[in-house]
Amino acid sequence: MDAIEQIALPLVLLAVMLFGLASLVILPILPGLVIIWAAALGYGMLGHFTSPAAIVLMVIITILMVAGSLIDNILMTTRARKTGASWVSVTASLLAGVAGSFIWPPLGGVLFSLVALFGAEFLRLRNWRKALVSTRSMAIGCGWAVAARFVGGLVMIGLFVIWVLI
Repeated sequence: MDAIEQIALPLVLLAVMLFGLASLVILPILPGLVIIWAAALGYGMLGHFTSPAAIVLMVIITILMVAGSLIDNILMTTRARKTGASWVSVTASLLAGVAGSFIWPPLGGVLFSLVALFGAEFLRLRNWRKALVSTRSMAIGCGWAVAARFVGGLVMIGLFVIWVLI
């Protein structure tokens, strides 16, 4: 690999990773962490799995991608459950979120999830104020999830930079 490729490839992949990082906030429907991970994997598959350190860094990047991909469900569910939302309501909310992601990207997942939680909790409690408390709590969990995924993405990109420099 000549000097231009040694510089250009990491810079192009870094640009892809930064796009993935931006998508975590701007277009949450795009799998930003998967985009970052795929760019790192591509770097490795293009001949850069040359040391044990490179493999360890890719394993850590993979773990961060998987954990970050699950964190929104965990944070949203935990926040809603703390305010008394039932498991049935939370499950309905998560299923509606998945459907909403396909029906109306990029906002459908979050919107459908919150509406489903409110609706399920309202039907269960017959009290819109209590249903709104659980819904608001889930929305806060969603915000924390965005922040957690963003930090995870930054760490993944930092590990990639370390990989390129070693």
